[in-house]
Amino acid sequence: MENPVIQTDLAEVLKKLDSRFDKLDNRLDRIDERLNKLEVGQAEIKGDIKAIDEKLSGQIKALDTKVEQLDKRIGNQEFTNRGVLVGLIIVILGGAAKFFGIR
Repeated sequence: MENPVIQTDLAEVLKKLDSRFDKLDNRLDRIDERLNKLEVGQAEIKGDIKAIDEKLSGQIKALDTKVEQLDKRIGNQEFTNRGVLVGLIIVILGGAAKFFGIR
């Protein structure tokens, strides 16, 4: 059995390889462009998120301050209400003692 002889033109093979490499280069360039666009978009989104975060943190601090102030006001109002209630009870007991003649 004889070995088969394969005859090819090396120039044709190189041309085919060059054309395929060119296609691959074009695809890689397009992919690179897309990635660059995504990176720019991500940077813009990150900037927007930071700006929103700063605004929200400022608003949260303001709300915390208002809640603390309301808590203080409610605490003062409860103290005042207790004082008024104790005074009212003393007045009622005093009036009842005078009405019933208890000294």
